[in-house]
Amino acid sequence: MATVSLKDLTKRYPGSDLLAVDAVNLDVDHGEFMVLLGPSGCGKSTTLRMVAGLESISAGSLSIDGKRVNEVPAKDRDIAMVFQSYALYPHMSVLDNLAFGLRRRGVSTSEIDKRVRAVAETLGLAELLKRKPHALSGGQRQRVALGRAIVRDPKVFLFDEPLSNLDAALRVGMRGELIKLHHRLGATMIYVTHDQVEAMTMGDRICIMNGGKVVQLGSPLDVYREPADMFVASFLGSPPTNLLPGRFNGTHLVVGQAHLPVPRNANAEQVIFGIRPEDIRIDGTAPHTYGEVLAVEPLGAETIVRFRLPEIPHDVLVRGPRSVAAKVGDRAPITFDMTSAHLFDPITTQRIA
Repeated sequence: MATVSLKDLTKRYPGSDLLAVDAVNLDVDHGEFMVLLGPSGCGKSTTLRMVAGLESISAGSLSIDGKRVNEVPAKDRDIAMVFQSYALYPHMSVLDNLAFGLRRRGVSTSEIDKRVRAVAETLGLAELLKRKPHALSGGQRQRVALGRAIVRDPKVFLFDEPLSNLDAALRVGMRGELIKLHHRLGATMIYVTHDQVEAMTMGDRICIMNGGKVVQLGSPLDVYREPADMFVASFLGSPPTNLLPGRFNGTHLVVGQAHLPVPRNANAEQVIFGIRPEDIRIDGTAPHTYGEVLAVEPLGAETIVRFRLPEIPHDVLVRGPRSVAAKVGDRAPITFDMTSAHLFDPITTQRIA
């Protein structure tokens, strides 16, 4: 295991006026599963590649176990990286793919055999060691790619969206395998993804990035329940947080035609009212308002209902139980759970405490 420390880590590509990674500060603890989450182009993969030594560092400092490694070549950093593409050697068997890196490092034949057999058993590859990659399923190929990293026993594991090429069912299965693997190995892992479900279910902590910067860092539930700004509120969660324009009228917060009991912030006249779809109920308890049902999306375990509210410029999403009886065209009352709502500054987009 190892600690990884990023201090003002910055990347600027030649010919670009914009920073791909802008002064990122992040400390990853021994044995922690850290997830870098954000949309495409936010700088998360570039950050990971700088940790791996595959990208040069424009400014700042990168340390592994307290040792500065900015100028240390990738091969000498004692890290292993699993990519989005499986990157297997097509002409080699599973066994040879797993053993290739160890052979290049001059590890003894007996030690290679011992490690490869142990990893193959752990990942359910023991029966597949003689097969070539073309004879494997997508999930099996990804397990081989994972095994090639594990067999090296590195200080740090790096994952760059390793499940994005798998179908939905395989992704769910592989998520579970990676979680069990982390608990079994107790290794330090940094995992890049744009998939919020992967981030919420796998990470000890989530580092959310946008525009090359870290916008929030915390445990999955803390980040979900207390978003730092409107970007985090809208990005984390599916369906996303409803962000509705509001104004104070002296005693209440007015959102459309709803008058909500929210303590007024002295510095805010206009605000953005944020509430997640699961924190809205289709009933008439206070405080409520009425809306027109635009669409009903039954998902089996739950139902997503899309409403149009008077004086609200965009649709409002409500996550209800499977038993929701709403029909398109109905006029129905909806109730806001104010204990779970947030207010955001429309100018800075930051959450108002």
